Amino acid sequence: MIIVDNALKARAQAGNPVKVAMIGAGFMGRGIANQILNSVPGMKLVAISNRSLDVAKRAYAEAGAEDVKVVDTVSELEEVIAQGQYAVTEDAMLLCKASGIDALIEVTGAIEFGAHVVMEAIANHKHIILMNAELDGTVGPILKVYADRAGVILSACDGDQPGVEMNLYRFVKSIGLTPLLCGNIKGLQDPYRNPTTQEGFAKQWGQKAHMVTSFADGSKISFEQAIVANATGMKVAKRGMLGYDYRGHVDEMTKMYDIDQLKELGGIVDYVVGTKPGPGVFVFATHDDPKQRHYLNLYKLGEGPLYSFYTPYHLCHFEVPLSVARAVLFGDAVMAPLGGPLVDVVTTAKIDLKAGETLDGIGYYMTYGQCENSDVVQAQNLLPMGLAEGCRLKRDIPKDHVLTYDDVELPEGRLCDKLRAEQNAYFASSKTPATVR
Repeated sequence: MIIVDNALKARAQAGNPVKVAMIGAGFMGRGIANQILNSVPGMKLVAISNRSLDVAKRAYAEAGAEDVKVVDTVSELEEVIAQGQYAVTEDAMLLCKASGIDALIEVTGAIEFGAHVVMEAIANHKHIILMNAELDGTVGPILKVYADRAGVILSACDGDQPGVEMNLYRFVKSIGLTPLLCGNIKGLQDPYRNPTTQEGFAKQWGQKAHMVTSFADGSKISFEQAIVANATGMKVAKRGMLGYDYRGHVDEMTKMYDIDQLKELGGIVDYVVGTKPGPGVFVFATHDDPKQRHYLNLYKLGEGPLYSFYTPYHLCHFEVPLSVARAVLFGDAVMAPLGGPLVDVVTTAKIDLKAGETLDGIGYYMTYGQCENSDVVQAQNLLPMGLAEGCRLKRDIPKDHVLTYDDVELPEGRLCDKLRAEQNAYFASSKTPATVR
């Protein structure tokens, strides 16, 4: 999206920057704040919400911002924005409701809280950029239905690997090839990692141990590849994905996949471990025209039938503002579900679990997530990983066993459970959803 830079420059020259607010000011949120304030002419981060005001203030302070005001009401927030100052608040719903904000960036990684934020933002006709694959991979399709009805963009973001994959997928399609595999390159995959094993790495980089664990144990990549599948129409070749361990270059892997299986499934999402160039992404695609295959061979992509395209990096917070600009200025989502879910993330026991225990969250000690095709998830009544936290076990569950709804008691009154039930019903019947309350 090279045109985005010039569009933002035009907004800067007109003195009319895109006004964005952010919910969540952790490690990644602070990077986004610094990027917008110092490197994105034509965009202004007008407000940050975080459950700790000091953390929100820190994000602005590290970016060099002054004139930061604490607000407690919508009218106070709107006044601060009108005066060209910056606002911080503990109440995320103020950002959803206030005028003078073009889009919201949701950076919490929380599913229940994130569901409330997104629904409130949609109700107030705000575009939403999700840096929250966990929410997207759990109830993204039904949230997209609501967003479409409200005429707003609900989008994943550039920079995170799913967005980079989607950009590459769109490029490959645009030059006439048929993508058959969207892949993610990892350095490590060990489903039994936990916050204790990952504590040292987390401290080294100033991150939270459970977040680092979600990367290491495969839960995060499962959510990321699930949302790529739901945005492209692809599936997984098997539960957990193929996940080859290959220490060479990704270009050398095109012969490792069964092209007939890829075509039968309509393409697959997958990951590889230890492959170069890490931590990039790749798309394997085919071309039906022998004349074009001759040219592709001339251009050093080989004889096929699969051709390798890759991006050797993903730059996370550096690219998130581009996602905001695409939504606000062009009505273009980086990535969003095509319709109903095709791939889900299911809850798998990381250890032997005991009846009566309450499940902890993503990236903790008790469970990890695996991709599974959604038709299997529905047929086997499997428990989505995004809904597992807080569930009480009815029976013992052995290590590596995938949990079902029958194995647990759900917490009462959660919006995410209501949205998930509505998503199941809506895409089974294709009827317009009722309003969730």
